[in-house]
Amino acid sequence: MTYSEVWDLESIFAGGTASPALKEKMVSIRADLSVFEEEVKNWQAANDKPNYQGFSNLLAQEEKIGNALGQCGSFINCHLSANVADKLATTLFSKLFTLDSEFSTAATILTKKLVAMSQTDWQALLDLPAFKPVSFVLNETREQGKKLLSEEEETLINALSVDGIQAWGDHYDRIVSLIEIPFESKDGTITMLSVGQAYNKMSDDPDAAVRKQLFEKWEQAWSKMAPLFADTLNHLSGFRLALYKAHGTEDYLARPLEYNRMSRKTLDTMWDTITKNKEAFMPFFARKAQLLGMEKLAWQDVDAPVVIGDATPHHYPYNEGAKFIIDNFSKFGDKLAAFAQKAFNNSWIEAEDRPGKGTGGYCTTLPESKESRIFMTYSGSPNGVSTLAHELGHAFHTSVMFDLPALNQEYAMNVAETASTFAEMIVADATVREAKSVEERITLLDNKLLNASAMFFDIHSRFIFENRFYEERKNGVLSEEHISELMEAAQKESYLDALSEYHPHFWASKGHFYGVEIPFYNFPYTFGYLFSLGIYARSLEEGKAFEEKYIALLKDTASMTTEDLAMKHLGVDLTQPDFWQAGIDLMIKDVDTFVEISEAFI
Repeated sequence: MTYSEVWDLESIFAGGTASPALKEKMVSIRADLSVFEEEVKNWQAANDKPNYQGFSNLLAQEEKIGNALGQCGSFINCHLSANVADKLATTLFSKLFTLDSEFSTAATILTKKLVAMSQTDWQALLDLPAFKPVSFVLNETREQGKKLLSEEEETLINALSVDGIQAWGDHYDRIVSLIEIPFESKDGTITMLSVGQAYNKMSDDPDAAVRKQLFEKWEQAWSKMAPLFADTLNHLSGFRLALYKAHGTEDYLARPLEYNRMSRKTLDTMWDTITKNKEAFMPFFARKAQLLGMEKLAWQDVDAPVVIGDATPHHYPYNEGAKFIIDNFSKFGDKLAAFAQKAFNNSWIEAEDRPGKGTGGYCTTLPESKESRIFMTYSGSPNGVSTLAHELGHAFHTSVMFDLPALNQEYAMNVAETASTFAEMIVADATVREAKSVEERITLLDNKLLNASAMFFDIHSRFIFENRFYEERKNGVLSEEHISELMEAAQKESYLDALSEYHPHFWASKGHFYGVEIPFYNFPYTFGYLFSLGIYARSLEEGKAFEEKYIALLKDTASMTTEDLAMKHLGVDLTQPDFWQAGIDLMIKDVDTFVEISEAFI
């Protein structure tokens, strides 16, 4: 079967970013928002007892507006990702953020009214059948609301955010859209690559000279813009630190942990356990360097494919990659496979390799359509297939929650990365199992181990860097030179100085550092990876019957703490090292296998 490599956005709003339907939708949001603001202002909990029908109506209005904002935001972002030169999309984003700011202000006022209720009245509300299913989220909202400032102050903060933290996030995207990376082929032809194309080629090309050339040009491109990126990162973090301080906290990790519904003890235990096991992964880096004919891997070589003898990295044309994913999803469960088939059939995926696209990959939700869209630049490598499976995992997670109350659909990033990594693991394991020779098995096992190395070393370096950056940012603005020093030092510490060359301007090239909505966009990846290993091990034990248990776990991801989720569905305590060690041990076995079967080829 042939699938389109370009996504369908016309079924959402016909006419692109100039769509009359989109314009009409944004006008309707403004009208609904005005009504919501007025009704929130007039609502009094004491007058709504005992059934709190007025509050129920407000929640319904809040859901309607939130879904409409999400629908428009996803649509506009999709167009901007597919064409970074779409100036109308940037203008529309600005208008949408203004609406979102006003919406946040109204929601804040409502939250403050919930905080003002007596505990007796609050418990009576939660005990009602209409609110009991969403009591966890309502309680969470009320507890967090106790830290809010006055209505006037919160209104001002939300208004200033549009041209403050949000504007700096947009500024980063605008700078990135202007960057092109020159690549000179062997015949002297120079091609200008988008950052997405350049990154894929730098990671996937088997030729070390190509990787080195691209990495040098890559570093130069980000270095040239480093003063602008330093301004952006300083002001983003400065705004965030000022906001935290205004709400009574100096701990910059408090909000990320609160957002991810996990404790500091869980986070510390995870990183401590990983750190104690890092030496066990050094043979992987050393052996890979030997197989590539190097003394030590450089930064750009870590993800490079290992090619032995006449073996070549398997290339999966898009349709073949799609079939491979669907076939292997079906071995886990019929629902996951059927969902992936639906996504391919309905052209929900933007995969085409072309200039002018944004960097990276993501899955975005269309809450009104109850659909998703996936963005990436598909390379055809095993890593590209894994990335596609990863994003489909995100989309499946969202899909199984559409029948839940809206408040119980807002899962955090750490559990989001669990579903995506689980889907990726299914495909990565399948590629290793289907290897036709020892040489191919080495190549594919290397690709699988790259996920582990990314989670335990690359992501850890980002976490170390961001910790130190925020600590120093409390005392003032950091220069681009010092930020690069912090980045390289974090990489050397995380990798145990196992590489010959590092990426000092990684802080500039990685968009995750500039995310507005989610601070510390790093540790949830590692959490999701290790958590998914535990789930994957359980699925191998129980076979296809496990799919329903898996879906039940996903449905709970937005209505309990991470620790409670793990205890309920896996019977494990995340604050203890045992669970984390078990997942790490699985990867150490792969390292041992990789070293053993590659011994004959050095």
